[in-house]
Amino acid sequence: MRPARGSEVPASRGGKKVSMRLYEIAGAACRALTARKDGPSLYDICDPLLSGAPGGDPHLSKFYRTALGNPPLRALLGRAGLPELREETRLQSLRVALRRARDDASPDWEAIGTPVAALVDTIALAHPAPAPAVSGAAPGMAEIEHMIRTCAAHLLRAFRKNGFIPTYAAFNLIGDPDLRGREMLMALTGLNSRGYKNSTLLFNLARVFIARSPARALINPPWRGIAEPMWEPMQIRHRSAYYDAFFTEALLAFVETGLASAADAAACRRAVDEMVAFCLTTSREEVRALDGTSFAVITALAPLPHPRFSRFFAQIKQDLGFGIYVPDCDTTACSFSAATQAGSTDPILEQPLLDFYAGYQVRAGANEPRVTVPINDNIDFEGGVATWIDNLASERPFGNDLDPTLNLDILEVTFRNLTRWKVLETPQRLSTVHRIISFQRRLAESGAFANPRSHIYYLPELYCAYFGRCYAAFLALPPAARQAIDPDGAFEAIRTCVLAYVEGQLIVAEMNPFDAALALIALGHLGADVATFTPALNTITAHLGEGGRRGPYRAYEWNKMKTPTRILVGGPEVTSAFVLLALALARRAMKATGWG
Repeated sequence: MRPARGSEVPASRGGKKVSMRLYEIAGAACRALTARKDGPSLYDICDPLLSGAPGGDPHLSKFYRTALGNPPLRALLGRAGLPELREETRLQSLRVALRRARDDASPDWEAIGTPVAALVDTIALAHPAPAPAVSGAAPGMAEIEHMIRTCAAHLLRAFRKNGFIPTYAAFNLIGDPDLRGREMLMALTGLNSRGYKNSTLLFNLARVFIARSPARALINPPWRGIAEPMWEPMQIRHRSAYYDAFFTEALLAFVETGLASAADAAACRRAVDEMVAFCLTTSREEVRALDGTSFAVITALAPLPHPRFSRFFAQIKQDLGFGIYVPDCDTTACSFSAATQAGSTDPILEQPLLDFYAGYQVRAGANEPRVTVPINDNIDFEGGVATWIDNLASERPFGNDLDPTLNLDILEVTFRNLTRWKVLETPQRLSTVHRIISFQRRLAESGAFANPRSHIYYLPELYCAYFGRCYAAFLALPPAARQAIDPDGAFEAIRTCVLAYVEGQLIVAEMNPFDAALALIALGHLGADVATFTPALNTITAHLGEGGRRGPYRAYEWNKMKTPTRILVGGPEVTSAFVLLALALARRAMKATGWG
């Protein structure tokens, strides 16, 4: 859970406002602890069934005791009651559902989830709606270069200290605004792991009591901008090939600026070499394509001890239902891309990934049921590639979903390996690319890309930044290749839509530095007028130092999971990496136009 948060001004710049923030935290906690109880609480319902009760699925009870029955949360939610549960029939239907989830050998998850879904639909959550922003003059080139060096120094310092660059996960128990009762039932019926279903069921029951009590102000306070800040004391440090791939890109971008000293450039090269090895060797996993062909792919969480969890959090991961973790198409694409950019000659890169991805590509009316958790079914999945890859034991604990941003990453790595994989010479591979591009064009021209519900793991603003990254790889191809890949001008059509969103919605509203970095990445890659960089540059400059001892900037939501609850992933190092990438792009564009 997270404490109440007032102004986002850092402690070093606003002691009075920090005092106000602490006052608000204390006030919110006091209101939660002294609220009038208005009906049965979460613990009145669950304790008789799950707190030490014998029999049934032991994971459900263990998860309840660990995640929801712990003393701090019990104190906070002990007086949070729901008046409609005074009605005996509703209370009993809920208890019967929990008993069946605990005791049935093959539970009917649709029936079990129905009374919980009805309660979830009584809460009101909304995505952030930032206020209009006021922007001044852009910072000078010297200040931009200082921030680039500061962020790079932070990444290199983190690598020296840890032997890797860490990233963190944090929970917001209020849940995700896009996960309503209907979507919760989709998850319960579409996931494959019983442990994951258990945690999804109980987290969603708990979020109702949180959202409808004074505890809401403590656990889900407002924040500045769009990307959610992460509460430091409860962040779970870990390492993943997916993260290493983007840290690799950031360090390569720093070297390319020419701002690195000889010693820093050498340190960047050592870190990049180690991270590429972690991606391609440590995180490598053998799987089979749908036609039985063997492929080496990349898993986001390598076997222990490589993710570098603490022993405590490694056990919590197990209790949450993440005991089995399988590879995914996005981590594979990003790892291959980073390795390609770093000049790796590892034989794994010779595999034409498009042949593998084709088996996970949705064809309407044919293999559409491959997407078993379609919580973003407001978009047309045709042509998109699903997320999760079956391991050799045919396990897929999270079922499968389909995320638009992942499909941008597949296009980007394909463009970087176009010749190596003989894409233009192989009709089936080119067809796979055409269908992904058609999927993206429909998403953009419908406006759905700007709707948070359309995305599983990312924000619309991150989709825009990653489209910029993909567009840059596309533009680097020879004209004949671009024509063969995109004969109908889809990329320009998508570019128009994305720029309209970034320029017309994102940068005209209040941003935090992570929002600003994503906006700047999109603007820089998509060839926007450098005058449009000013709001993002000002935000990044104004917030420098907000991270205190942990780094130049705070941790913000980079990606997330919507099930089993809202789990955010980011970190101070992640913010530094994205700010570095953004400022390097802005600097290059500004110098090209003679600015500064």
